[in-house]
This record gives sequence, structure tokens and C-alpha cells, in this order.
Amino acid sequence: MNNSQLVKLSHYFRPRLIDALRDYNKSRFSTDLIAGITVGVVALPLAIAFAIASGAKPEAGIFTAIIAGFLISALGGSRVQIGGPTGAFIVIVYGIIAQYGYANLIICTIMAGAMLIAMGAFKLGSLLKYFPRPLIIGFTNGIAVLIALSEIKDFFGLKTDSLPAEFFHKIAALAHALPTFDLLTFGLAAVTALFIWFYPKAWAARFPSPIVALALGTALVALMHLPVETIGTRFGGIPQGLPAFSIPDFSIDTLRYLIMPAFTIALLGAIESLLSAAVADGMIDDKHDPNQELMAQGIANIVTPFFGGIPATGAIARTATNVRSGASSPVSGIVHALTLLLIILVAAPLAQYIPLASLAAILLIVSINMGEWDVFKRLKTYPRHDAVVLLVTFSFTVIFDLTVAVEVGLLLAAIFFIRNMTELSHVKLSEEHTAMPEDGEATLARKMAPPGVLIYRLYGALFFGIADKLESVLHQQHTEPEVLILNMAEVISMDASAMHVLEDLHAKLARRKKHLILCGPHTQPYFLMHQAGLFEKIGKENVVANLDDALKRARHLLTVRAA
Repeated sequence: MNNSQLVKLSHYFRPRLIDALRDYNKSRFSTDLIAGITVGVVALPLAIAFAIASGAKPEAGIFTAIIAGFLISALGGSRVQIGGPTGAFIVIVYGIIAQYGYANLIICTIMAGAMLIAMGAFKLGSLLKYFPRPLIIGFTNGIAVLIALSEIKDFFGLKTDSLPAEFFHKIAALAHALPTFDLLTFGLAAVTALFIWFYPKAWAARFPSPIVALALGTALVALMHLPVETIGTRFGGIPQGLPAFSIPDFSIDTLRYLIMPAFTIALLGAIESLLSAAVADGMIDDKHDPNQELMAQGIANIVTPFFGGIPATGAIARTATNVRSGASSPVSGIVHALTLLLIILVAAPLAQYIPLASLAAILLIVSINMGEWDVFKRLKTYPRHDAVVLLVTFSFTVIFDLTVAVEVGLLLAAIFFIRNMTELSHVKLSEEHTAMPEDGEATLARKMAPPGVLIYRLYGALFFGIADKLESVLHQQHTEPEVLILNMAEVISMDASAMHVLEDLHAKLARRKKHLILCGPHTQPYFLMHQAGLFEKIGKENVVANLDDALKRARHLLTVRAA
């Protein structure tokens, strides 16, 4: 590969790690080391809990945190992003495993990784920030509700073989299992949750509450031999070391059924990772590269499944912990992954005593913290269309699934946007004999429209949403003018649909030997009409800079017609 190819490659693929290591020193490494170890310890119980809640084995979450966490930090576009399994994926992964099986989840994750790389390569990372905020809050709160719902079984010690992925079936299964309520399991889960909730914030920096709560719960179960379900009783423990590389089995026929689940993983992974990176930017006064971040997420989601991992993305809580612990570069994220690797190499046998009730309590607190619940109190202050998008997205996420929720939410947001833009755009008859603020007496005298000339003022953006408005307003006049002037001085943009209306309008007038004059088009409308050849159709002399010239041209056309 020659130098020009390397330069071209660096334009598309440049991890922040390269820039971060330029001025790297021993002092920065010390802070990154401490931050990495801290966030690695915090990530351990979350990685296990997320995997179990997703219907996977606990080691799948740890393997994902190690491999994906390493790759996202080493190749990503953020200085402090921490990657791994997250609560947002629980509902999606659980549903895919329930419907397609774990082997097809592996295929879905690899496909999603390829989609994420494509998003980054085509520079789509910057576009995701335009997702409506109500839509993001809606599906985030919906996912939080579903996470809490999925933990009821282990929190209350209910005995049921498996929980269905569908909302109403899951509610029915939990209700059916209520008689199997276990008081000891509930007591342990409740104490764990209360311990985390009321844990002193002053201690959290050095001794994170989830790991302290999990350690105490595990010690209690191991020393007192409490008869509650643990990782050991359900899964047989966690293996020491990483699994071997293995290629999953798949068929071409299966791939077509997995495109939508894979797209859901990719879309959620992209949104979650870029939201996390944006939060980190605000904490460290930096700016991440969204396209590089998406490519790193894609590579991580392609590689991790070959080692038994599950989908990964940027984790907001762990990233915030990383920043608060003093991280200054992606080195801390790499240390976080190595810390997790060291833990499972040394302490994996102890994991068999981890109580599932404590993990359920940790996830319950995670679900409470990830939701923006106060937004429901403030819905009355929201514009009605934003409130509708938020509530519909939230409801569809809980009742149906995230894919349907995002699709419907985006469709509603687009419809409301078009309606709002249409309301901001106007087409109306210009009363040129009425004084305008910018017009003086002399100017008005020159602009008096002669008989047979109509002047319409166009405002805002002319696009497909208001193209029919232009036609309907023009049809309101019972008599067709000899010369029609469209004053476009206040048109900020237009699209092909509006331009097609102008072409039709010109053609109708031309068939009756009448004329269309365009007055004062701005840059975007001007170049669009010019490139489409509209000026040649209506005549370049009929496109003028201002209203004075338009009226002068109209008088000339009337004179020629009279002669």
C-alpha cells in the first residue's frame, strides 16, 4: 500500500487512539489505569446481568465486554467511550433468541456490524443526531419498562420455565407464576436494591455501589448457604478464559429473515453509541467523530460473535464512570477490557455463588436510572405533536417491539414536520396598492400592477407538502391573468414537486398565450430551476431580479399583446 492509499484510508478510518497517544505521558497513563480498572470492576456485574436478562449465558456478557470493549476503545472516534453489552439491547436480544435461536442471534449481530460499518463509511453518523428527541425518549423509557418487567421473575423468585417475548403473554406468564413467590429471594433482592439506591455518593467514586452490593450478596449466599438461585445453580458457573474462535452455521435462506432484526440492532447500536459519545463530549469538552465511532462499533459487532458474544454499543453509565474516574484517552477503555479479562482468569470460580436476585436488583436500578420519567409530568408543556410522538413510541416499544416503535415514531415525526413546514409556507395575492413597511410612496407608484397582471407573494419553503396549496390558491381567481408574477423573494428553498407545479403553470398559461414571470428567486431555488432547464422553458427574460423589473416586463408583454 503506497502513501497516497494510506492517506486516503486515514480519511475514512482514523481512530482517536492515534491522536491521543501523540502527547501521552506517564501521568496520563496513571489516571487512565485507575479509571480503566474502576470501570472494569463496575462493568462486571452489569455485563453478567445484561447477558442473563437477554436470555444468554452470563459469560456471553463478559466476553462481549472484553472483546467489544477493547475494539471500541482502540478503534473508536471518542476519547473516553466505553463499549459493551447494554440494557437497551436486552429486549431485542431476548426477542431474537426466543424467535430465531442463539445461533441466529450471532448471525444478526454480524450483519448489524456490517451495517454499522456501512453507516460510518457513508458518513451517516452525523445524520443520526437529527432523530427527534421525543422519539429517543419514548423508546428509551419503553426499553426501561421492559427491562424492569423482565427482572420481576428473578426479583421475586418466581418459578417459570421461560418468559415469552410478547408483552401481554409475558404479563400473563408472570401472573400465572405469582403463587411460586419466594420470600427469601425477594428479601435478598429488595435489600440489594435499597442498598444501591441509598448508597452514599461520596463512596461511589472509589467503591461503586453495584460491585459492593453484588460482593455482599454473593458472600451472604456462599457463607450462609442460602437456598436461592445463583449463576452456579442455573448456568453451572462461568468458564475461565476466553472461548475459542468459531464460525457460526448459517444458510442464505435464513439471512432474509434476519435483515430486520439485524437492522434493529444496528440502528439502536448507532443511536445508543452516539448518544453516549455526545454525553461524554459534554463532560470533557471534546468532539467525537461519529462516523469513526460507527465503524468501530461495526467491527466490534462483527468480531465479538465469533467468540460467543452478544451485541455491543456505547454504554452511557460506564462511559460517565470512566470520565469521572479521570480518563483522558482510549487507553482507559483498553485497560477496562483487560481488567475484565484478568477477573475471569483469576476469579471465575467464585461467580457460581452470585445470586440472580442481586443481579435482578442491579438491573432494576439500571432501568429506573435510564428512563427520563419526569418527561411525563411535563408533557402538557410540550407541543402536541411532540407529545404524540413520545407517547406512541413509548407505547409501541412496550406493547410491540422497538422496530415497529421507531418506524411508527419516525413516520409520525415526518408527518408532523411536513405539516408544520406547510403551515409556515404561504402563497397569497399581493395587494400592491397597500403600503408595505419597506415601501415608500414613490416605490408604490412604480409597483402599481396594471390591469391583467396578478402578483402573488410566496413565503417559506416550496416543497411537495405545499405544492397543491400553490395550485389551489391560483385556481381561486375566477379570471386568469394575462401576466402572472410570482414574487419569490421570500422563498428560502424549493424541491422538484414545487418546480413541477411551476412548469405546469407555465404550460397552462402558454397554451392560452399568457405569461409567467418569476421575480427575485434566491440561491437554492435559482440553481434548482436553472439546472432543471425551467428558465429555458419560460424564457430567461421572464426571470428577473426584483418587482420593479417584473412589472416593467409585464407592461412590455401587455404592449406587445395589444399591438
